[in-house]
Amino acid sequence: MLLIFLSWIYILFSTINLGVVFDKITGLKNKNFVVTSILGLFFATVIASIWAIFGRINIEFHVFLLVLNIITVLKFGISITETYKSFLSELKQLENTLKIVLVLISILIVAQCASIPFVIDNESYYIQTIKWINEYGFVKGLVNLHIFFSQTSGWHIAQSVFNFSFLYQNFNDLSGFCLLLGNIFSIQKLNEYYKNNNMNYLIIGLLPLFNILFFQFISAPSPDIPVYIISFIFFFYFLENFKKITPEVFNLILVLVLFLLYIKNTTLTFSIFPIILLALNFKLLSKKLLKPVLLTFTLLSLFVIKNMIICGAPVFPSNIVHSLKMDYAIPDSIQVFYYDQIKCYGFFTTAEQYNSMSAWELFLQWISMPKLNGLFNKIGVSLILIVPLFIYKFQNKKSLCFLYCVMLLQLFLLFITSPQYRFFMNFILFFSLFCLVYIVQNKKTIYSLLTFSLLSISVVLFFPVNLNRFSNHKFMLEISNFSVKNIIFPYKNTKSDSPFENINLGNLKYNSPVVNPFFWANGNGELPCVNKQQLDYFEKYFHIIPQMRTNDLKDGFYAKKLSAHE
Repeated sequence: MLLIFLSWIYILFSTINLGVVFDKITGLKNKNFVVTSILGLFFATVIASIWAIFGRINIEFHVFLLVLNIITVLKFGISITETYKSFLSELKQLENTLKIVLVLISILIVAQCASIPFVIDNESYYIQTIKWINEYGFVKGLVNLHIFFSQTSGWHIAQSVFNFSFLYQNFNDLSGFCLLLGNIFSIQKLNEYYKNNNMNYLIIGLLPLFNILFFQFISAPSPDIPVYIISFIFFFYFLENFKKITPEVFNLILVLVLFLLYIKNTTLTFSIFPIILLALNFKLLSKKLLKPVLLTFTLLSLFVIKNMIICGAPVFPSNIVHSLKMDYAIPDSIQVFYYDQIKCYGFFTTAEQYNSMSAWELFLQWISMPKLNGLFNKIGVSLILIVPLFIYKFQNKKSLCFLYCVMLLQLFLLFITSPQYRFFMNFILFFSLFCLVYIVQNKKTIYSLLTFSLLSISVVLFFPVNLNRFSNHKFMLEISNFSVKNIIFPYKNTKSDSPFENINLGNLKYNSPVVNPFFWANGNGELPCVNKQQLDYFEKYFHIIPQMRTNDLKDGFYAKKLSAHE
């Protein structure tokens, strides 16, 4: 816990500095402390993405970052100091109950981050993705080694910056830092609600009620957490400024959307919001579009370049721009297999079942799934039916109608690709709170709900809980609990204790976990690391194996098609 807390102090210091610089460059005129830190995370991610094209995110990058911090403090010291002073003043203005809630939440977040990582994708590709960036930067054709590396997220690039791999191997907790920022933002808005009675403040202010859900993702760098937190901050600024937008707020909204897109491409529907605002306020915004256009072009370019290097194609999985594929791009047969796996997993069906079912049958299969999947699917459908009634009865605002329509579009796009509930959870959470605030507004009731949330988190964090009634995945049946052993040093960044064996496959020498908890598992083996079971499968059914392009791992991998006699 203690080491994580100390690392977060430096992360906060760096992100506030970078956030102030970014604000000066873009002219956002942002005054919110949490948003400044998020802007700093965004700026750090952009810088690291450019760096990773040419080299690793390691000690040399941190020397550069340290120099940048020093220059920033020297040049913008007054602005940075004012940012801290303003934040401390806002904390002092919190009601005593909210101060206690914030302190307890902060302690619990750090404790959870120090415990055993719980997210299954941490074992399949989070650890290895970040390790490759730390040791080599972006690697050509890395997708050929493990297909999940195609999902290299902007959040994993950010984590590669702030895991300080050259100093310590167990920092893996940037999502926890992000959740803390989200809770601070929400509690501040809840405190302001008691003064202005603005319902948008109350909706955002009740976000901590869902910490019991968020906590299961924060001991690993899950991109879902920043998506949920940044989405809520975006929702707040969108709703508050829909009628009276300014160029500065438009640019802030655009930055939040770009960060969401770079973190997770399932947030593509968020790109509609800046377009809507621009169309409705074109006369006002048209004269100041140079910076937002340049920023959008920069992020789009980084996204394409990252994919061209790692996947060998601008977008993955996609054959839309086949002519732009590199010679180390993954074969079409593997890409089709990957896409089919995603679709079938979203409905919990086999490929044969999926292909034989109608759209209505797929919907019934999806809505009737057991445990958490079925629960959130049902909640999503219920919200589609009841939210229009709440919008019409209580607010009847165009801004909420736009949010609702984008939620519909998000669900539709997911339904034809992979309708996993975590991909539309941000909308479920927001509209659940939107409905709740018109039922619960009493301060005592709100504090009771926050207390219940804290108690629930404490029980789950400190006592063993079997998830058999809730989870469909055997690997996720036991939530990680905090141990006193981790008061100083956090648990290692993997829950696996499997040893690794060294295997030769053509010119590729790789490490494979001896114990394979699931097909895609890698764990924290030395690079290159991939599950032998997985490579054997692709060799047997697709006659394809990954091979090194040269004798240097930095030069990456290609997919070799085996001949009949090999």
